[in-house]
Amino acid sequence: MPCWPSRHATAVAALFVCGLFWMHLADSAWAQNASFENPPVDYLKAPVDDAVARLAQKVASGETELVFERPHGYLKSVLEALEIPVSSQTLVFSKTSMQLHRISPSRPRAIYFNDEVYVGWCQQGDFVELASTDARQGAIFYTLKQNSGRPPEFVRDRGQCLVCHASSRTQNVPGYLVRSVYPDRGGQPVPGSGTFTTSMTSPFAERWGGWYVTGQHGQMLHLGNRQYADSKQPIDERTSQNLETLDGIVSTQPYLSDHSDLVALMVLEHQTQMHNAITAASFETREALHQSYEMNEVLGREKDLVSDSARRRIETVAERLVSHLLMCDEFRLESPVSGTSGFAREFQERGIRDSRNHSLRDLDLQTRLFRYPCSYLVYSPSFDALPDPVRTRTIERVAEILLGHDDSDRFSHLTAEMRQGILEILVETKTEFRQVFAHSERDTPDLPPNSQVPAKCIQSGGH
Repeated sequence: MPCWPSRHATAVAALFVCGLFWMHLADSAWAQNASFENPPVDYLKAPVDDAVARLAQKVASGETELVFERPHGYLKSVLEALEIPVSSQTLVFSKTSMQLHRISPSRPRAIYFNDEVYVGWCQQGDFVELASTDARQGAIFYTLKQNSGRPPEFVRDRGQCLVCHASSRTQNVPGYLVRSVYPDRGGQPVPGSGTFTTSMTSPFAERWGGWYVTGQHGQMLHLGNRQYADSKQPIDERTSQNLETLDGIVSTQPYLSDHSDLVALMVLEHQTQMHNAITAASFETREALHQSYEMNEVLGREKDLVSDSARRRIETVAERLVSHLLMCDEFRLESPVSGTSGFAREFQERGIRDSRNHSLRDLDLQTRLFRYPCSYLVYSPSFDALPDPVRTRTIERVAEILLGHDDSDRFSHLTAEMRQGILEILVETKTEFRQVFAHSERDTPDLPPNSQVPAKCIQSGGH
């Protein structure tokens, strides 16, 4: 998860960059003078309207008061103001983030999140770390200094975070990542042991190195809850799998929760890369259109003409977004999984539901993460803010797939029952999808019975 620096942490930044920069330099979009720093995206200069920016305005105006409470400082107050559940807590002890001098196996860093914001907290940390998703600009990074003697102030990062958070690991945009490493006794990644960027496609055996994990996962094994001498040899042979509690491994007394919930980790892995995919689609489309319009002026063409090359770029990025949205290549669970903190229940309760009480937030946890493999971030402000060409193409492609027009191997994980369930949810709860599905049905009268859009769904209301 993010390494969110601040202008108050120059010395720590130097240590961090020396220790970890080599891992990202070759593929860092930031290191290559990324195009998103220039128009039309203008990442570092364009105004933002994310949840943390809005909270900062309320705090500055006196509308919202943040309370400093020891030992957590502003943490509790920030989580309440941003409506982030404590049940989302996960604990990471690898030294792979900005406050690495505060992190160790005995003093892990806590991560909390909701659909749009991620918050990091360390024991005796210098600041609370925040990353918030702006609908147009992607991940925006902030720090809140843990100082009760001064009014709370959210400070936006101006580029240091992009060393790690704008690379191929984040789909080459300012974004998020969950990393899995082989940590030694101090939490440092074992040299030469490798590192994994974890997503819902990752094999279970590569997940959560450097994290604590509570929950049941049957016969599947993960890398969490232990330190390593190398990539094959754990230092401690104590039981590290299928833990209901972290007792005897690490004290959770200093934290808001006793858990580092397995289901929360799995949702986090999906959500971070889904956010990145939406941002990548937005940036690529805006840049393609911008360059096309510039060429129109140079060549004396119509101002709004979209070139063939721009259309191909938009088509390509839409296909990548569809793959993430419909969860292609998701790792198939070999055993049922469950968490320990109540996160699964709270997460599902926040779902937008259709008339059959079905939601894209319904969890499966038997053979896959979700009952209906279509990301709930389709309801996010970021998806709604996608430029029209890529948003429309994405919705059209989803319609083609769910209505059975595309039965290629890429989407073979979607059974007829799944496609019908996703289709019914989207038709009832998302206006743009309802319109496209209705149009597709009129144009294709010979659809298979299980793929037809119910008339009552087409006529119903929704978001």
